[in-house]
Amino acid sequence: MKEVRRSHRLAIWCRRAIMSTALSACAATAAMPEPPGELLSGATTVRITNSSAFSLPAANMPLQRRLDFSVGNSFFRNPWVTAPSSTTARDGLGPLLNTNACQNCHIKDGRGHPPEPGQINAVSMLVRMSIAPSGAASDAENLRVHGNIPEPTYGLQLQDFAVADLAPEGRVEVSYREFPVTLADGGMVMLREPTLAITNLGYGPLHPQTEMSARVAPPMIGLGLLAALDPADILAREDPDDHDGDGISGRANRVWDASGAITVIGRFGWKAGQPTLPQQNAAAFNGDMGITSFLFPHTECPADPAVCLALAGGEPELEAQIQEQVDFYSANLAVPARRNINDPAVREGWQVFLDAGCAACHTPTWKTGLSPHEWLSHQTIHPFTDLLLHDMGPGLADGRGEFLASGSEWRTPPLWGIGLTEVVSGHTFFLHDGRARNLLEAILWHGGEAAASQKAVRQLPTHKREALLAFLNSL
Repeated sequence: MKEVRRSHRLAIWCRRAIMSTALSACAATAAMPEPPGELLSGATTVRITNSSAFSLPAANMPLQRRLDFSVGNSFFRNPWVTAPSSTTARDGLGPLLNTNACQNCHIKDGRGHPPEPGQINAVSMLVRMSIAPSGAASDAENLRVHGNIPEPTYGLQLQDFAVADLAPEGRVEVSYREFPVTLADGGMVMLREPTLAITNLGYGPLHPQTEMSARVAPPMIGLGLLAALDPADILAREDPDDHDGDGISGRANRVWDASGAITVIGRFGWKAGQPTLPQQNAAAFNGDMGITSFLFPHTECPADPAVCLALAGGEPELEAQIQEQVDFYSANLAVPARRNINDPAVREGWQVFLDAGCAACHTPTWKTGLSPHEWLSHQTIHPFTDLLLHDMGPGLADGRGEFLASGSEWRTPPLWGIGLTEVVSGHTFFLHDGRARNLLEAILWHGGEAAASQKAVRQLPTHKREALLAFLNSL
């Protein structure tokens, strides 16, 4: 029976592979496909795996472009200041913000973390907010462009810092309720469920039906490669009605592309709410640091309108050439190589990964199409994501939709680099709000379409579960 289940899962994996031109042909046998080798991102892969592993340029980037990468890194890493300032290239901060530098959230270009209980600000975690449509005339436009209806006073994102003489919008506090999950081998894992609270509101009460969603900053590696995937390859993996009967019904989000004034598929963000890297970056400058740009010429500001207007200025604060340099930097942050690929436990863990059905969403292998950075084009990569939305069940639901994404749907996050999280970021907090304190906790939170895989992992004998974790930590 075990071999029948394995063959069925392999057949589904092969069928999904054949649907997309991103994958090479799958062997028509019951043998497991070979795991990816060291080069998770083809010729762009770097082999340094220390604390700087997520901050390096693509290995095959032409030497003459390294200066552009360094300049972009400077604008990403160094703090921005309020205007007017002698630092004219890096001014325009605020009036309300979550941080004053990109690197403060994406620490060492890696993963953010939630605040510890008792901390008075979130730093590398932000809180998105919205309300349900009310029938107002503006609802349709907000849904089309923002994917949500802004909270009437505070907008789409809470800013917990402010420039001098202004009050922050509020403070984010997180508390946790712990509960046990028992494994088949008798082990017990304590999961923690977060509860958000917004205190010290600076501009009046929140709407009584405010929907809130905590989001930690994701790693920055490999984004230019994901941007280079052919949309047709992504759409080929959609199965919203589960026609193949595997219990997986992924679908692409459809979001607003501000530069083209058109709806396209989403790729970036926890719910695939952003279509391109330039828009993702401009949105972060705007929402996280209060910096305007050509794509986002206004900032949310519930303070005195005259004060907000005076601080905002007239011209976009993020100059086009500076955004281009930040976009170049973020598109070319390299993925580090896999480790321990010949370790027997790691190889066994790959088979467990496939047997449990994890590859149905965490698609191992793709091939990039054309990129504006030619060295990223036509690379065979192993990001372990399908970039699609999946219903992850009520346990992980935030109750807040985003464009087509429901309150329980999330984009499959890439797994490449996940085994270096502690080395780079100094912690092992996972999932969209950082509730999981290690990889096993993250797996045990999977529900909905991933419930069968979660159950399979929960029932594993100890050595196979450890092998699975060894494989994930090799990525």
